[in-house]
This record gives sequence, C-alpha cells and structure tokens, in this order.
Amino acid sequence: MEATANNSKKKTSLKTRVQRLGSALSNMVLPNIGAFIAWGLMTALFIPTGWLPNADLAKIGTPMVTYLLPLLIAYSGGKAIAGHRGGVVGAIATMGVIVGANIPMFIGAMALGPLGGWCIKKWDDKVQPHIRQGFEMLVNNFSAGIIGMILAIIGFYAIGPVVSTVSGWLATGVDYIISIHLIPLANIFIEPAKILFLNNAINQGILTPLGIQAAAKAGKSILFLLEPNPGPGLGVLLAFALFGKGNAKSSAPGAIIIQFLGGIHEIYFPYILMKPMLFLSVIAGGVTGTFTFNMLGAGLKASPSPGSIISILLMTPKGLGNFVSVLLGVTAAAVVSFLISMVILRRDKTPEVSLEDSQAQLQSMKSDAKGTSTKDAKAILAGGEVNKIIFACDAGMGSSAMGASILRDKVKKAGLDQSVTNTAISNLKDEPGLLVVTQEELADRALKQTPNAVHVAVENFLNSPKYDEIITSLKTKDVTTTEQPAAAKAQTTDGTTDYAVDFSQVEEVNFVHHDQNVGSATMAMATFRSALRKAGKEITVRNVAVNELNDRPQVLVLASKETAKRIKSQFGDLQIIVVANLLDDAEYAKIISKLK
Repeated sequence: MEATANNSKKKTSLKTRVQRLGSALSNMVLPNIGAFIAWGLMTALFIPTGWLPNADLAKIGTPMVTYLLPLLIAYSGGKAIAGHRGGVVGAIATMGVIVGANIPMFIGAMALGPLGGWCIKKWDDKVQPHIRQGFEMLVNNFSAGIIGMILAIIGFYAIGPVVSTVSGWLATGVDYIISIHLIPLANIFIEPAKILFLNNAINQGILTPLGIQAAAKAGKSILFLLEPNPGPGLGVLLAFALFGKGNAKSSAPGAIIIQFLGGIHEIYFPYILMKPMLFLSVIAGGVTGTFTFNMLGAGLKASPSPGSIISILLMTPKGLGNFVSVLLGVTAAAVVSFLISMVILRRDKTPEVSLEDSQAQLQSMKSDAKGTSTKDAKAILAGGEVNKIIFACDAGMGSSAMGASILRDKVKKAGLDQSVTNTAISNLKDEPGLLVVTQEELADRALKQTPNAVHVAVENFLNSPKYDEIITSLKTKDVTTTEQPAAAKAQTTDGTTDYAVDFSQVEEVNFVHHDQNVGSATMAMATFRSALRKAGKEITVRNVAVNELNDRPQVLVLASKETAKRIKSQFGDLQIIVVANLLDDAEYAKIISKLK
C-alpha cells in the first residue's frame, strides 16, 4: 500500500512539474496571442496569394515574425521572473539571438527571456542592499543595460547558433515525419494530454513555435491543427446527446455549442472522465483528423485561439481547396470519434450515473491518491472575508472565463456585490479578501501563488455544485460579519511610537511609491538602509508600488498617513507604521531597534 502511495505521489509530482514547465512556456505566448493573430491575419490578407494582396502592407509581416513576436515572448518571460525590469533585460538579451540567426527565434526567446529576468533578479538581490544613497537610479539603469548587453553578446555568438541548429533539426524531423505520413501518431499523446490539462504546454510551448517557423517558409502549417481540432470532442458530445444517460445526455447539446463554436475544449473533459474508455474515441478521432489534414495538405496561417471552428476558418489560407481540406479533417475526426463513442455508450450496461456524481467521485479519488482531503466550499469560506472572486486556470482564458461568467450570474441573482473575474494562475496576486476558484489539477500551483487567499478547487469550471455553496456562504457572511470592521480599526496604529506591530514576524520592510512620489520613496529607502547599517542589522528593504505589495504579516510598510490609509483599505495582513517624516533618522532608529 505504501509503495503504491509513494508511486502515486511521484507520478503526481512529475505531472505537476511538467504542467509547471508547460505553463511557463505557454505563459510567454498566451499573453501575446493577439499579436500572433494580427500577424496571421496580416499574412493571410496582404501577401501576393492572400485575400487582399498589397505589396506595401505585406512588408509588415516579416518584421513582425522576426522581431516583434520573439521580443514580446522574451519580455513576458523576463517579466514573469523579475517584473518590468526583468522583461526589459530579457528583450535586450533576445536581440542577440534574433540578429545571430536567420530563422524566427521563438525558442531562443523562450530561453533568453527568462534567463534575462533571472540574472537581473539575482543581481538586485545581491547588490541593491549595498547601493549608497543617491546612486540607486544610476546603478539600476546601468546594471540592466550592462547585463542585457552581455547576454545579447552571448546570445549572438553562442546561444543563437545552437538554437538555430536545434531548430533546424526539429524542423527537419517534423518535415520528415510529415513526409512519411506519421504525424497523425502525435495525437496518441496529444488527446490524452489535453484532458490532463497539458494542452497549453503542448500547443503554445511546442507546436506553435515550430508551426510559425514552418508557416514563415511555406505559408501554412499542419502543426497549428493538431491540438485545436474540435472534431474529436464534438464526436464524443454528439454521442452523449444521442446515446447518453441522465444529465450527461441533457447537457451535451449545450456543451456542443460551447466547444465547437466557442472553442472551450475543457467542457468535454468530464464526459471523457466519466467513461475512461472514451479516451479511445478522442485518440482515434484525433489520429483520423490529422491523417486527413496530412493527406490533403491542410494547414493554417497561424495558431487559432481559442480552438473553435470559427477561429480555425479565419486562419485558413485563401483558396477553396484549403477550406475543404480543413473542414474534411475536422469532419473525419468528429465522425470517427462519434462512432467509437456510440459503440462504447450503447454497450455500457452500468446503472445510470449523473454527471455531478461522476465528478464528485473522481474528485474524491484524486484527493485520496494525493493523500489530501478536499474541504467543501462552506468549510473553506468559514475562515475569512471575501470581496473578490477570481477564477484561475493555466492560460486565463477559455474555461476560467466560462466559469467566472456562470458564478458572476449567480452572484448577481443573489444580490451580492463581489466582483468575479478570471486570469491565468501565473498572474494571481495575493490580495486581501480574495477567493480563488481553480481546477483540482491546478490547486497546488494556485495555493503557492496566493497562500493567503481562500481557495476552492472544482473538478469542472462549467458545472460544479460548489458554486451554490459559495453563494450560500457569502450570503451568510453578509449577516455575520457586519461588526468586524470596527474591531479591525481598533487594532491599527495611529502614528505614535507605540507601534501596534509584531516585530518578531518582520522579514521585509517596504516603502511605497505612487503617482509622483517615486523620488521621495527612494530617498526614504536610502535613509532607512543607512540607519540599518549604523545599527549593524540586515533585513530586506524594497521600494515598491502599491500593487506590488505582498499581503503577509512578515512585511512591514513604512508610509505617510495618506499612503497608509490607501494601503489599509486594500490589504489586511501586512503591518503598517505611519511615519510623519519619511526622512527622519530618529524615527527609523526607534523602529530598527525593535527589529529582530
């Protein structure tokens, strides 16, 4: 038993690591998907064989794919690690590999963007505490420029040629696999991976960069069709609509519209998980669709996002033959998936099980395998105030947007005033009063990103009984917590030296800049650091914007009265001391004397 549990944990850990790597790759592409679509449309419309040939406008396409798209990817990768500063250094570094190569350098951007962010982050951690007062801006600007320059040179001479060679090998390998008609076998792995929430890792992290490289040469690529093909999922949902049982049968027609026209593939995942034999349906459908695409020479100009039939047709190159080949591939995938699903469902003699019961059972099994127990929404919400609800998924699009829309409607009907939005897990910020709703598979990552938030994990964003529990809990809190704000106010500081602060928890001191007071916050930070050195103590000191604050009791904010009011209205866990004069050495000496 123990060996089985350990093996399960190892598998879960490996899967989590793969998801995180895939998320890191896709999070560099997905925020910039609009730019990719713009490039695809520009190419489809204005090249000589496009819908509206225009020699002048066609010139925009090559600089976009050569410079704009890789630099956006690099900036996003660097920003994820070290904010705007990391994004700038990552973009500078990537210019080296762009100029040092003769192909679109997407893989190089995915490598050097995060590397640039990591380098400047390590530099800041080591050097910033020792910068003398008044030299902060000089050191920060020149360090970013110098580190970016060094990485760009390394990229030009070392990384660029290596990535070009590797990209060439990969492209040659893909071309060879396509030429011997083996590319359909990729769907044996792609279809199950989609249902395990690795779709963004595969599509945006691997297929899209290779597809853009191929499309830049040939004008289209089959790689853009492998993962977004809606045919396999459509076949499964059609089979449930005709031969399913209970709620699964009645909900399938609506799911077809959302999946096929809306491009939200996640909606059919629970139907597959209800009947694991249906993995055979989507695999066979995916292989058939890709085989048809390959035989007919189908391909798209750019990656469709989301994977709806509408997006796919918009990215299809001009020409009747191109549209026919794409539609035949989608149709073939749907037909094969439907026929196999029909056989499986008609042969199924098990008692009728509702879709909700299947989801609850699966969630319980997953929790047992992980060695954890899943609390219901009521128990989780019992602990804290909630004024904002965010649905978080891997990409921050698609399924989380649909889930947010469903709960937003319930919140509105219940007469509650909480905002309900959606985002990618990597963009979550640990704010006070935050409730994060995420899928079971992604719950661990969301918890690490926002440890102080309230978390609810659901199996399916589009149909979860926990939404009603959330509404019930929020309505209850409206009645039971009306007197809590007064108590909270009684615990705040009034600006005197009798600090209402637990100094034993403080690990970091923050000064806050906003609007036009960037300079004063920088001077205050330098003054405090100077006082720290005199006292012989070491502690992290940062100058941040309000939205960059970490809402933790380990963070102590030194701020003016007005700034403190603003912070108190937005954050509940960090500690604040109101300082009348931000350049007062004596005041800082008193505070430092209490630090551990």
